[in-house]
Amino acid sequence: MASSGQLLKLVCLVAVMCCMAVGGPKAMAAVSCGQVVNNLTPCINYVANGGALNPSCCTGVRSLYSLAQTTADRQSICNCLKQAVNGIPYTNANAGLAAGLPGKCGVNIPYKISPSTDCKSIK
Repeated sequence: MASSGQLLKLVCLVAVMCCMAVGGPKAMAAVSCGQVVNNLTPCINYVANGGALNPSCCTGVRSLYSLAQTTADRQSICNCLKQAVNGIPYTNANAGLAAGLPGKCGVNIPYKISPSTDCKSIK
């Protein structure tokens, strides 16, 4: 099983995918990697172990979804998180739990959550 740090990075990848579905283009990104990490920390235990989902995890997922208002925001978050998860081993079970977070938190995104996402294609 992956470490807590590795799982946080996987959870962050979920957040970036959630954020990609919001808003129109703008020049500068306003969402920091620190905001992403702070919002998703409550999700680590769920992604690591399954079981009950902490309500504060969904609060963080929804908060990030609402923060990513521009193309620059979404691409910046994506690049930051892809860099963070690069080379981090995780199980299919962990990836599945992370990928399911948006749906469990009531956030509808029209694409698959994946570490192979091309951040440049995010609009």
